[in-house]
Amino acid sequence: MISNYSKLKSQILLLSFIFLLIIPVNDAFSELKLSTTNQVYSEGQPLFVYGKGQPNETLIIRLFSPDDTIVKFDQFATTVDGSFNYLLLTWPKSTSSLPFGTYTVELISTEQNGISEKLDVKFTSTADLINVPIERHILTSVFAPETAAINTSFRIFVQTTSDGLLIGDDPKDLLQTTHIHLPSGKVETISNAFSTLHQGLYYLDYIPKEEGTYVFHVVSFSQGTISHASVATNVLSQDLGGISNQIIELNSVLKQTSDELDTLQSEIERFGSTLEGASTNIDASVTSISNSVSNIEEASSQLNSLFFPIVASIGIIVALQIAILARRR
Repeated sequence: MISNYSKLKSQILLLSFIFLLIIPVNDAFSELKLSTTNQVYSEGQPLFVYGKGQPNETLIIRLFSPDDTIVKFDQFATTVDGSFNYLLLTWPKSTSSLPFGTYTVELISTEQNGISEKLDVKFTSTADLINVPIERHILTSVFAPETAAINTSFRIFVQTTSDGLLIGDDPKDLLQTTHIHLPSGKVETISNAFSTLHQGLYYLDYIPKEEGTYVFHVVSFSQGTISHASVATNVLSQDLGGISNQIIELNSVLKQTSDELDTLQSEIERFGSTLEGASTNIDASVTSISNSVSNIEEASSQLNSLFFPIVASIGIIVALQIAILARRR
């Protein structure tokens, strides 16, 4: 019985020892400290880093620019007591690849399960370094058309910058809470729908399913800093391109109608000239007829002046013959 107990105890101790070997060293027993001589630097000043790690440990140090690109990468070893003091760089004149802004110093242990420490420092042109705050600002911009058509795709662009530089990597992480407020009042998440055009530039092709106003609310989150931007798009039954085509077609019809009206006006003008000529001819004919009637009236008067004496003479002759016949009886 005692023998079995001893064997069991030995097995438990052996398993405990193996367990301790397998399990990594807890960070509570790790030692990695990072400090800098200043928090704000200007051109020409050295950036010294110091701190403590494990004795004779190889450390990796990196310097990130405001757009999260690595501008400096080095490695060095600590002393026998684990301390270190290292010149990372001397700040040069500001350039497009090394502009003013907030930089991040990262120290990585190669022996303590890859634990790391980070510090932010400010690179600025001012000589008064005390009053310059060390903080990050993210500026988010979103671009979308003012109007769109239902069931027709349109593109939305998002730009994220910090200290004037484009920042960001995976849009699923950077824009993870971005969403759309639909005309129906519902909210649609679109964080997984963005594609990367360039670092800090992202786009989304969206197809609206209902008419109304769509509000695109873009939320950027990077290194503990959040930024918001919004833009609205009014979705119509058809886009301005279709309306423009209809206006062009209507203008074409109106031009054709205008040409036909010009032709009709020209024909009316020619008809008016014809009517005017006919009216002149009618006036001339009326004048001629009037003159003929006057001549007829004059001839009739002359005829009457000749006819009445003849009739009177015939009457006298008839009366004389009657009188002669009466005497003969």
